[in-house]
Amino acid sequence: MPYGEKTKEQLIEFSSKIFEFFKEKGVKAVVMACNTTSATTYDVLKNDFDFKIYPIIQSVTKIFAQLPIQTIGILATHATINSHAYKNGINLVNPDIKVIEQACPDWVKIVEEKLEDKPESMTAVKKDLEAVLKEKPEKIILGCTHYPYLLNILKNFASEDTFINPAEAFAKYIKADLEKANLLSNSNTGKEKFYVSGSPQKFINAASLFYTIKDLPEQIILT
Repeated sequence: MPYGEKTKEQLIEFSSKIFEFFKEKGVKAVVMACNTTSATTYDVLKNDFDFKIYPIIQSVTKIFAQLPIQTIGILATHATINSHAYKNGINLVNPDIKVIEQACPDWVKIVEEKLEDKPESMTAVKKDLEAVLKEKPEKIILGCTHYPYLLNILKNFASEDTFINPAEAFAKYIKADLEKANLLSNSNTGKEKFYVSGSPQKFINAASLFYTIKDLPEQIILT
């Protein structure tokens, strides 16, 4: 961590090991919730595994390309921005939409370390956001899983409904696609199991921002 500052080669290695782990577990589908890995590794690895893979960027860009707007902003990590995955995906469907890209390298750390109340955090967020706002976008995609947790800062500088959390459209897309492929379970019950390559307790602490994890995750070594 953070993935956004890693090289493409490192990200491919990480993702490949994670996919091999899921293959051993016999999964029916894998969700690439991370924008950075979706942008940089999906096209390289998508044909190497038998299970269904859902990459967030490639799944939602076709949806956002159909919005009745002319200009859209992308806030994301360096790796995602450098890949131009959002821009290319949107313009492939709708070449008339102007896409403004802006890397926000400090934002993940602000969220992970819960530094939202620090004056320097406000300054960093404002600086990156203003680089996009000067182009007057009608909507702005928060292209990293961490960024929606900065909405309390972001809405000081632009209307809250300007910002799009792509996870919402992504979840609806996955459900619809699983139904279409007859892979969606009819059960209303299930179980969860978390695996981490780092500290289980640190993972629980970081995850507490959005979810309560009841059982200690299992620490593994990806080989």
